[in-house]
Amino acid sequence: MSILSNRAKSLKPSPTLAINAKAKSMQAQGIHVISFGAGEPDFDTPQNIKAAAVKAIEEGFTKYTPVGGADELKDAVIKKFQRDNGITYKRSEIIASCGGKHSFYNLAQAIFDVGDEVIVPAPYWVSYPPMVALAGATPVIVETKEENGFTLSMEGLKKAITPKTKALILNTPSNPTGGAYTKEKLEQIAEIALSHNIFVISDEIYEKIVYDGFKFISIASLDEEIKKKTIIVHGVAKTYAMTGWRIGYTAGPEEIISAMNNIQSQSTSNPTSIAQKASVEALAGSQETVSKMVAAFQERRNYIVDRLNKMPGVSCFKPIGAFYVFPNFSSYYGKSYEGKKFSNSTELADYFLGVARVAVVPGVEFGADPFERLSYATSMEDIKEGLNRIEEALKKLV
Repeated sequence: MSILSNRAKSLKPSPTLAINAKAKSMQAQGIHVISFGAGEPDFDTPQNIKAAAVKAIEEGFTKYTPVGGADELKDAVIKKFQRDNGITYKRSEIIASCGGKHSFYNLAQAIFDVGDEVIVPAPYWVSYPPMVALAGATPVIVETKEENGFTLSMEGLKKAITPKTKALILNTPSNPTGGAYTKEKLEQIAEIALSHNIFVISDEIYEKIVYDGFKFISIASLDEEIKKKTIIVHGVAKTYAMTGWRIGYTAGPEEIISAMNNIQSQSTSNPTSIAQKASVEALAGSQETVSKMVAAFQERRNYIVDRLNKMPGVSCFKPIGAFYVFPNFSSYYGKSYEGKKFSNSTELADYFLGVARVAVVPGVEFGADPFERLSYATSMEDIKEGLNRIEEALKKLV
C-alpha cells in the first residue's frame, strides 16, 4: 500500500514559489541573484493598513471570527464592489478566505465534480489546472495568441464547450501575460456562457493594476443574468502589497458561497482576525498609495518591454495590467552553450539562473513553452541589471 494518496502524488510544488525559493537559497549562499520570479509587489504594506492591524491587536481583536469573515469585512467588500464595479451583493453572497488561492481552491471544491470540464485559457496561472484536477474535474486548455493580446477567441471558446462543461476561468488582467478583456469581448463571452449555461469564474485580483487609461470591467457588472452565473475571486494581496496577510474574498450566488463556507468550516475556519481588520482599512481607507504603486509599475513596464523587444530574436507583448511580462524566447531554442543545447523554456530558465544569475519562470508552467515569465515587481535597478545579464547570456548562445 502506498504511503501517499494518488491525489498527493499527482501534484508538484507551485513552480513560481519553487523558483523564488531557489533564488533565495542561492542568495543565502552569497550568490547575487536577481529574481524576476516573485508575484508580489516589492512595496511595503501602506502605513494606514499596518496601523489598523496594530490597533486590532491592542484592542484584543485576536479571537475567532465567523468562518466566512467578520461582517465588517464583508461590508467593506460589498462597498468596494458597489463603488468600483457597480455590482450589488449581500453578505450571504460574500466569503473571506486565507488568500485568493484559498478562495479558488474552496470554490473548486464546492462546484466541481468528477466528469465536469472546466475551460482554462492558456497561458494560465499555474495553479488553475491542479486545483481543478484536485476537485476531480478535467481542465480543458484553450490556447490564446500573443497577436490577440492573449485573449480568448470566441471561436476557440465555442469549440471547447461540451455538454460536460461546468465553467470558464477568466483571469483579467492576466497572470502571466498582462492581457485584459475589453467590455466588448466580455459581452461576447457572457452571451456564450449564458447560451450554454456555464459559470464564469472571474479572477480579478489585478483589477487595480492597469495602465494607459485602460478601464477594467467586471463581467458580473454587465447585467443581472451574467451576474447570476459569475463567481468573482479577488483579494487584497496585489493591490495593497499584502501578500503575506493572506486575505482573499469571493462573491457569487448564495448557494455556492454557503457551500464554500461549509468547506472552510471543516478545514481552515476563519481567516486571521487581525488581517481581516487590516483588509477593512485597505478596502475602505485611502487609495492614494495604490495609484503611486501603479505609476511605478507602469514606468518599469515601459522600460522592460522596450529593452526586451530590442533584444535580437525576442518579442514581448506590452501588458495592459498586472506586473508581469511574458516574452517569447523560442528563437533561441536549438542554440547551445558549452555544448549543451536548449530546446524548451525550462532549460533556458535553468541557463539564465545558472549562468546569468537571473531567476525567471519557464513559460511551460503556464501552458506556453515558447515564453518565460518575468515579474517587474522589483526595483528599477534590479530590472536594468537583470536585463543586462539576460542580454549578455543570450549573446553567448551559438
